[in-house]
Amino acid sequence: MAALRILFGVLTLGARAFSANIAPLKAEDVALDLEPQITGGFQLSLVKDDERIVYGHIGRTLVSTYTAVNVEGGMEIYIGEVNLTINTLYDEASDARGIKIKWNSLTPMRLEDCFDFGTNHWYGGPMQVEQVYPIEKAKQVYSPYYSKESDNGAIVERYWLNSKGEYIYVHPQVPLFVDYNNISPNHICFGAQISDPYSAKRNHTELSYDLWLLPNVKEAHKHAVANYLGKPSGVPDYRMVQHPIWSTWAQYSRDVDREKVLEFAQQIREFGFSDSQLEIDDLWETCYGTLEVDEKKFPNFTSLIQVVKAMGFRVTIWVHPFINNNCEPLYTEALNNGYLVLDETGKPATSWWNNNGSVPGFVDFTNPAAAKWWHDRVRNLLDTYDIDSVKFDAGESSFTPQIAVQSGDIDMQPHHIVQQYARTAASFGDMVEVRAGFRTQDLPIFVRMVDRDSIWGLNNGLSTLITTTLQMNLNGYTLVLPDMIGGNGYNLDHEQADIPTKELFIRWVQANTFLPAMQYSYVPWNFDNETIAICKKYTDLHAEYAEQIYEAMRASVAEGRPVTAPLWWLDPEDEDALIIWNEYLLGEDILVAPVIEQGATTRDIYLPTGEWWEEGDSERVHMGPTWIKDYPAPLDVLPYFVRAKENVPDIAVAPCVASLLVVLGVTANFIFGL
Repeated sequence: MAALRILFGVLTLGARAFSANIAPLKAEDVALDLEPQITGGFQLSLVKDDERIVYGHIGRTLVSTYTAVNVEGGMEIYIGEVNLTINTLYDEASDARGIKIKWNSLTPMRLEDCFDFGTNHWYGGPMQVEQVYPIEKAKQVYSPYYSKESDNGAIVERYWLNSKGEYIYVHPQVPLFVDYNNISPNHICFGAQISDPYSAKRNHTELSYDLWLLPNVKEAHKHAVANYLGKPSGVPDYRMVQHPIWSTWAQYSRDVDREKVLEFAQQIREFGFSDSQLEIDDLWETCYGTLEVDEKKFPNFTSLIQVVKAMGFRVTIWVHPFINNNCEPLYTEALNNGYLVLDETGKPATSWWNNNGSVPGFVDFTNPAAAKWWHDRVRNLLDTYDIDSVKFDAGESSFTPQIAVQSGDIDMQPHHIVQQYARTAASFGDMVEVRAGFRTQDLPIFVRMVDRDSIWGLNNGLSTLITTTLQMNLNGYTLVLPDMIGGNGYNLDHEQADIPTKELFIRWVQANTFLPAMQYSYVPWNFDNETIAICKKYTDLHAEYAEQIYEAMRASVAEGRPVTAPLWWLDPEDEDALIIWNEYLLGEDILVAPVIEQGATTRDIYLPTGEWWEEGDSERVHMGPTWIKDYPAPLDVLPYFVRAKENVPDIAVAPCVASLLVVLGVTANFIFGL
């Protein structure tokens, strides 16, 4: 085969050479080998100190001869009608190096690159029903990667990070498909193809991403936040952090009415619990989408709100982006004015969980006129009844007609509507909550975790309260609103089931105590006096630490830190900390190790580097890193530890530099100096 060479100061092709506008070589080298494969594409290997740290098979679907030419800072390879561009990347601010890989085809086809998870641990990726952490053992069949209801995929950022300090960010315009451990075991595969939900009106197929190398996982994540993910622009309402939200949903479901709301409010007061607000959830409308109160269920709604507010509550209400087609004349008005999302045949029909025999439409938030019309109607509802704020539900791209026609750049669809819905919701202020997002990490509002089932375990049960919170934080969504304590009363089939058991409910309260906010719907007095006392204890403890939670949020705004951090945040070289999934940090100084296993009254606890005080008691000291085996945790005990700040160690960070060499001959070699 023909011959290529790229050097991080000089690029040569045959006898020709020129200076590339990239950083010079430094002492420590990393080699990236690119070797053509008979089966198609190229084997990509990144090797440091004779150890392979990144391995992939790129262009797997392409079987053809190739030619190559040099370009400034990289090279281009042509395989039939497809071209591959590889460029070196350098970030002077962090002295970080990387490569940009871009496949482009002007004809419809499937492009596919796969990377070996190796022995590293991986983080990021989508929100899932079975939220394992780290994610290298997760499974996902090759499927379109966009915000969707199925598999809890409300948050699907295109960011994957590993324990060695490497990360991949796939560009937002890519018609992305993703596969874990299916096409190839122990691999993650990125595909690009023009098929549902991506429009055939796109004029090319592109698979492009940036691969960065930094000294460790913490530095890599900080780099991703600074360059791709972003950070929140402000903090949510403080009272929502300090005191619990009380929602009617799980406790009363759609049977909620005036009497039940009053009963709910009175019981919260009688049992002496604090509150941030009382949320009236589904079903209060005359018809889904009208934003008109059902006077049969809620006679004199104005007086109800006044009574509840007189008891000291703020009141919020559940709102969604749909209009069912039996909600006339509103539906026809919206359709005729172009306020509903249409598919490419001009039809608005879609589906959601409250179809009720109708055919709903999804308000087109990519149309500024439609977004304003909807916004003004919600504002009128709030102003008419003196309602304080809104719980905004749904919003995932999968709820639009497939394939949806949206305003704006076609290469940014179908994600654009998720962004615009979330941004429209955020305009209502710091008390709102949303559940879907795409590149909306900057919004200063809570992002609610998708509904949990009332079960134990990692299949959308209690354990995922921790793993999903970590996943959201590592995707840049640090202002996490955990789902309702005890879950939604769903079973494994996502059907309404019995309320959670006493044990599950109490352990859920404890696991939630140091998360950014608490949210009740099922109530402690569904059980017994012991449950009430334990729940009151940990609700009050959460309030006591509200300022520390808010401080962690402010640090996230300032620096992009996780509010709820994995243990490796304190020591990114700690092999034990890299895999701990059942503990979490509040900021950098409080470690929480809740019991999340049914029937357990003890648990093993890992403490990373530092001096740790049990429950903040300076007389009960543990020096990390260490394991505490069989820590006693009967039903009323939540194990947590506070780090002594005066003994916080400095973690050394190695410098990182990179450069690149590509050799055209039998193989192509990229050399990086790290």
